[in-house]
Amino acid sequence: MFYVIKQLSTVLLLPPTPWLIAILAGLALLRRRARLGRGLILFGICAVWLSCTEAAGQLLSDYVLHVPPALTATGVAALRARSEAGHDVAVLVLGGGANAVSPEYGGQPALKNWTMERLHYGVWLARRVDAPLGFTGGIGWTAQGVAVSEAALASRVAAEDFGLPLRWAEALSRDTRENARNSLPLLQAAGVHTVVIVTNGMHMPRALRDFRAQLKPGMSLVAAPISLREDGTGDLLDWCPSFHGLERVQYALYEILGLLAGH
Repeated sequence: MFYVIKQLSTVLLLPPTPWLIAILAGLALLRRRARLGRGLILFGICAVWLSCTEAAGQLLSDYVLHVPPALTATGVAALRARSEAGHDVAVLVLGGGANAVSPEYGGQPALKNWTMERLHYGVWLARRVDAPLGFTGGIGWTAQGVAVSEAALASRVAAEDFGLPLRWAEALSRDTRENARNSLPLLQAAGVHTVVIVTNGMHMPRALRDFRAQLKPGMSLVAAPISLREDGTGDLLDWCPSFHGLERVQYALYEILGLLAGH
């Protein structure tokens, strides 16, 4: 039931559905209230266009979500210095979902692209920082047909495909809040003081909020967001509809709704 309610709410609240409803409402009002009807149609068309652009996604990312910047080479070097000085740095990758069946892998479950991208960067960063790597992710609330935890899948990929076994694999959490609640005690017990959080840029504000709420004494967080764009508004094509534009806007609005709802 929770899966159905969440999916239905997502369909109704995320573009292009609200703007299509506005257009339909405008069409229905054309005979009785022509000015209002035309206004709704024009608004809906403009909103559909903008909600499919990289530029709109970038503006939401920068000015509504306030996504932190990517780690610079200087930041990576500073983390390595802390690690070498014995300050116990750890890189923690947050799960982003798994597919129950992946035909290309013989019908076996596999990590979704977002999760693979996070894990790939986590491995890259852990090697350059010279720090152990952890992963947190079980079977999400809305996962359908998935019988294997994301952490179990990530453990196999990290060891077999990337050649860097996970130090920690937390497999019980079902959402970001539980990622923080379940993984931070494991890291604290291992003496970790600096936790480098790896997740998508637009997910990072919500992740930092939940991890800060569960942060243990003597521990600090470092944001290491991925899937960022240095400039998503400076090119004409950034203002034209595209598949990636719609994806970015939907993801940004999904995270904004999550922050507003406290989830």
